[in-house]
Amino acid sequence: MTVARGALLRPITMGLLLQSLFLLLLLLLGSCPHPAAAFPKGCYPSEEEGLKTFRCSNAQLTEVPRDIPNDTNKLYLDFNQIPFLPRDAFRDLPLLLELDLSHNAIARIESGAFQGLAEHLHSLDLSSNRLVSVSKDAFSNLKAKVNLSNNPWLCDCRLQELIRAVELAADSSGGIVCDSSTQEEHVGKAFLQVIADTDFCNVYKKTTDIAMLVTMFGWFAMVISYLVYYVRQNQEDARRHLEYLKSLPSKQRRSEESSTISTVV
Repeated sequence: MTVARGALLRPITMGLLLQSLFLLLLLLLGSCPHPAAAFPKGCYPSEEEGLKTFRCSNAQLTEVPRDIPNDTNKLYLDFNQIPFLPRDAFRDLPLLLELDLSHNAIARIESGAFQGLAEHLHSLDLSSNRLVSVSKDAFSNLKAKVNLSNNPWLCDCRLQELIRAVELAADSSGGIVCDSSTQEEHVGKAFLQVIADTDFCNVYKKTTDIAMLVTMFGWFAMVISYLVYYVRQNQEDARRHLEYLKSLPSKQRRSEESSTISTVV
């Protein structure tokens, strides 16, 4: 009887033990943080000076990574190969304070790339990229201090409008140098030094006005030329008709002239 009862209790005991181990395993898995494999290789979260930081420096990235924790305060994407910033690239990071995109290959920034960052972002580093020309609309409503130094800028009205639309980071303005320019003598000079003496947008406006005047003068000259040609052609036709009348016999000529006069009357 005792042996039979022991035989019945052993499976029940084993079952309870296995169930307990299974529940313990679930609790352990549930309490574990996200595994490192959830982030791109070379990226990791940390906490620096009480701020939640996400570092992807020198991680060979070719695009802005997804699944960045949305409570991130500081984001480092420097020393990668990111070629451009698409619209809403950082829209899921409403608490972002600092964004470092320096030393990449960024040549294009779409309008709205920094959408959603206007409220909190106070530092944006875009230095040492491949920016040649960027619309001021890409930085619309952004209050962050921006570093635009060490890029191959085209110095023109567009860059002038951009510089006036953003707040430059301290000591970064001297690094905004004309790699090319609408005026050759400005190449190699600091842009803020150039616009102290040159208003690119005003020069562009004057050039546009002159082009418009030249176009209008061209059309006017064409109209005048046509009118002169038309008058001369009519005069030539009238002269030929008179010569024809003079060549007719007198009687026939009088008849032709009478017919012409009757027609005119």
